[in-house]
Amino acid sequence: MKPSVKKNWKFTALSLLALWSLTVSALFGQQRIKVDGVAAVVGDYVILESDIEKTLIDLRNQGVSQNDINRCQLLGKLMEDRLYAHQAIQDSILVADDEVRAVGDRQIQQLIAQAGSMDRILSIYKKDSEDSFREELFKINKLRLLSERMQDKIVSEIEVTPEEARQFFNRLPKEERPVFGTELEIGQIVKIPKAPESEKMRIVERLREIKADVEDNGASFSVKAILYSQDPGSKSKGGFYTMTRETPFIKEFKDVAFSLQAGEISEPFETDFGFHIIYLEKIRGQELDLRHILLIPEVPQKAIDAAVSSLKDIRQQIMDGKITFAQAALENSEETETKFDGGLLRNPTNYDTRFELTKMDPSLYAQVSKLKDNEISMPIAEPDPRGGATKFKILQVSNRFEEHQADFARDYMKIQVLAKTEKQLAEIDRWLKKHIADTYISISSSYGDCSFNNNWRKE
Repeated sequence: MKPSVKKNWKFTALSLLALWSLTVSALFGQQRIKVDGVAAVVGDYVILESDIEKTLIDLRNQGVSQNDINRCQLLGKLMEDRLYAHQAIQDSILVADDEVRAVGDRQIQQLIAQAGSMDRILSIYKKDSEDSFREELFKINKLRLLSERMQDKIVSEIEVTPEEARQFFNRLPKEERPVFGTELEIGQIVKIPKAPESEKMRIVERLREIKADVEDNGASFSVKAILYSQDPGSKSKGGFYTMTRETPFIKEFKDVAFSLQAGEISEPFETDFGFHIIYLEKIRGQELDLRHILLIPEVPQKAIDAAVSSLKDIRQQIMDGKITFAQAALENSEETETKFDGGLLRNPTNYDTRFELTKMDPSLYAQVSKLKDNEISMPIAEPDPRGGATKFKILQVSNRFEEHQADFARDYMKIQVLAKTEKQLAEIDRWLKKHIADTYISISSSYGDCSFNNNWRKE
């Protein structure tokens, strides 16, 4: 099994496990389930019979056949995940509580979008309160993130040379070489409408007024954040975040946060999201407790119209043969990640320029699926999912590669990924053998007939 496949299954199982107590009642009503038996202990983690039972129920609810997975396999997988989490704690791998809560927030937002309201979710999953619901999500998400961080650490230094990739490819029998589906190369030219300097100065001055009111008059920074901040992720919490240097915040934000002393409020500063001020509440070792206020300058319609008009002009120049798409991207695109590469997008899974049609992000697929080769789209608005400024772009399908069996020269980057995956799996197997031997593990006698992939019984 490839690591990517393995990791995806793990993520699914644990995500589902985050809702185990919820779905049981919904699916089985008053049916009694054995919840107090201990199936196994791995380090500091206890795996209950209920963990296995309820995970099975969740998987069945997802359409997974019981013929495809059994209790022994699930127990082995749950033990593996807890071994990763246990060792992560031993190795001082940190997962900030705020990051865990943010994951739970996103899960709940997705559920609300599907169910319609929090009350409906609580009713479906037979939970008494939102707090208990969030608490369960927190525990499971914390374990999952620790497990993932540990796995990332295990394989973080693994690289594959071109020669190793070639040897891997040559070992594959010709009839077993992978078949890659239809792929596209996609170029884009981006314009980002900007607020005028006068609007930016207005925002900066407003943040300075808030800062002065807190420092000089004792006003509550938390209340100010609730009233004025435009950050949807923290506004309701008074702008509160806990973060470390590993927390996935943008560099400018972290740089300012870690430059402050406890009790200090920053000067206004700009990021891709807008303008911020940060109040550093507390320093706890490598963690910061902080609050922030985000104000976003208003982009006038005139600037939006100008961006769209500019893209239309560029599109026409390319269609008239006055300039190539790559040249136009270099000279006009306002997205630095792509402009110096002829506007070509990079696949986030492997950093290749090709996107397999059947595995493409749905939003991108919708934008390019009807484009013919070298056809250029009309300007498309694309809101920033992180809350930054809306950008406008034109797209072109520059190359199309039909379905084909893997060829080393043509598909080198994909083959390199497969070779790296094989190497990562071997390293993970070595790690598991070592740490299973070094960790306290106890398995219930009721699983005495199980045949595990790993030597959990240390025989």
